[in-house]
Amino acid sequence: MNLLHSDLTYKIRKGMFSVYNELGFGHKESVYQEALVKEFDLLKLQYRREVKLPVKYKESIVGSYRPDFIVGSKIIIEVKSLYHMPNITEQQLLQYLKITGFKLGLLVNFGTPKLYIKRLIWG
Repeated sequence: MNLLHSDLTYKIRKGMFSVYNELGFGHKESVYQEALVKEFDLLKLQYRREVKLPVKYKESIVGSYRPDFIVGSKIIIEVKSLYHMPNITEQQLLQYLKITGFKLGLLVNFGTPKLYIKRLIWG
């Protein structure tokens, strides 16, 4: 079975596990975001952070989204640090994918004793 962007996803997950193993769980999201920046740099991943992505309705921009990371111009990453992650977090990432045309998103939660990473595919 071939997974979409498997090599890139592997490197991203490696960085996430490295951050989690070093910091543990329960810090603020911004702490993990900053640590991921350091880790992505070490892994030589090309990423953009909190890029403003337009939401269009009938050819007019009606709003925007700011995902935490876009890696390799292929994968949207949303970082959370919640003890209990509501379903709305998955729906949020799916909306990012739907509106932008990206096919793959990773939802990561650093807020629990076990690192949570979920692949979400659109299309």
